[in-house]
Amino acid sequence: MSDGVDERKRRTLRRFAALGAAGSFVGGARAATDAEGETDADAGTPSPDGDRSETNETREAIRGYVATTPGAHFSKLRDDLRLGTGETQYHLRKLVDAATIETAKDGEFRRYFPAGRFDAADKRALGALRRETPRGVVLHLLREPDATGSRIADALDVSRPTISAAAGELEDAGLLDRTDGYTLRTPERLITLVVRYADSFGPDARAFADDAAAYVRYDPE
Repeated sequence: MSDGVDERKRRTLRRFAALGAAGSFVGGARAATDAEGETDADAGTPSPDGDRSETNETREAIRGYVATTPGAHFSKLRDDLRLGTGETQYHLRKLVDAATIETAKDGEFRRYFPAGRFDAADKRALGALRRETPRGVVLHLLREPDATGSRIADALDVSRPTISAAAGELEDAGLLDRTDGYTLRTPERLITLVVRYADSFGPDARAFADDAAAYVRYDPE
């Protein structure tokens, strides 16, 4: 059984490592070592897995994962990559110290992003989109800008107070204006992020992305 688990982990790491190595912001495993300026042996702290090639593969996998799932929090990253807690902490610390990835606090979560790719507003938007109910509110308002809280609650099959709480989170993030109903402040930014990272958000975002052109309002005047 453990062999099967280890093989699934290795396949997962290899898939995301390929993304990490191919990404323009990462370079290959050799570049990662050079950028950090030290090997694991030089750092005085042994790699949790003890194998240099696997260390590079794991670190590249994290890079690839963060590039395709920006704004993911620690537990999601760890679980999706099938890593241990200590192993994840070790490699994330190395990547943050090397200024390859960066973090931002979002309530009780710490979220991870490729370094230098997103401004503060994008990070807040991605953090909100990583939460199921706020994402549902955003997607519904992108489709139906005049929707009321009650209509959104019915569409998402949640209570009205749940929608109100999610709307408050979106307002605090600067994404929603509740002065007169619910109005998204930066719909173009949100559409761009949803479409670009739809696969990482799940089926609701993928369905939106498939029809995204219908929600982009172009006025040449």
